[in-house]
Amino acid sequence: MFEKVVLVTRKTRLSDLVVRFNTKKQAKFYVERAGQDFTGFEEEDDTYRRAVDALRAQLDVGLPVQQVDRSLVPTFLFTGKEIVVAVGQDGLVANVAKYVGDQPLVGVNPDPEHFDGVLLPFLPAKARAAVQRVLEGRGHFSQVQLAEAKLGDGQRLLAFNDLFVGARTHVSARYQLRFGGKEEAQSSSGVLVSTGAGSSGWLSSVFALARGLTQQTGGTPGQPWKLGWEEARLAFVVREPFVSRHSSANLVGGFVTAKDELVLESRMPQGGVIFSDGMEEDFLAFGAGATVRIRPAEQRARLVVP
Repeated sequence: MFEKVVLVTRKTRLSDLVVRFNTKKQAKFYVERAGQDFTGFEEEDDTYRRAVDALRAQLDVGLPVQQVDRSLVPTFLFTGKEIVVAVGQDGLVANVAKYVGDQPLVGVNPDPEHFDGVLLPFLPAKARAAVQRVLEGRGHFSQVQLAEAKLGDGQRLLAFNDLFVGARTHVSARYQLRFGGKEEAQSSSGVLVSTGAGSSGWLSSVFALARGLTQQTGGTPGQPWKLGWEEARLAFVVREPFVSRHSSANLVGGFVTAKDELVLESRMPQGGVIFSDGMEEDFLAFGAGATVRIRPAEQRARLVVP
């Protein structure tokens, strides 16, 4: 059934600096000139490289192992016959999950002292056993619901944690929002759509703001929304909606399902974007006249769990 193991890695902060400044010596000069300790960069890089080396040795399960950098994942051709192993921070798993289809995805924590590892349930020494169980048909999985944004021209973007629809810069986003049989023109800081997996992240910060302001102004704060990772629905909130003669703020949140989609039509002549999971460089243009339909995706991430 499976033909190879794809090991997805990422560049460390030190690796990125060496690419930027050409040599490690120049990178060190830049960091120390900025008043930071270069030792931390070296230790992080060393820990990650040792974890990757140990993991490659652990993944000797009788299948070829192909190592791929995160930057190449969006264009990598997954055939459906790979077991994917991602070693890095939680964000790496979230971004890889959108591109691998329903292939098993094993998240490995290379540095448990520094990474929470919510999506990284395995240490390098335990990864082989996890992969072996999948090969033997004994793997345990969490089927994580993804979000989907689809434009009228067929372009599509998936999100593991959340989608953002708005302006590329900090100017107000202008659009027409339709949901639950109602619609209105809005001007805001953008619309955030969260999956269950992402509901403890960006979405929670919106509720933290609302709760703090409500308490300070003498009101009774409501409870934040919580979604299960496998729930087939999404939560959306409108960030900082502005009320004017041309914009309203009545449709500011709700739960999106396959039957009750969220639809937005751009009123922005330029700079409108849709991006997922905080990856601003991987976006869909959302200029004037473009319409996006957002709903729970049919595809789900298949995370291997202990």
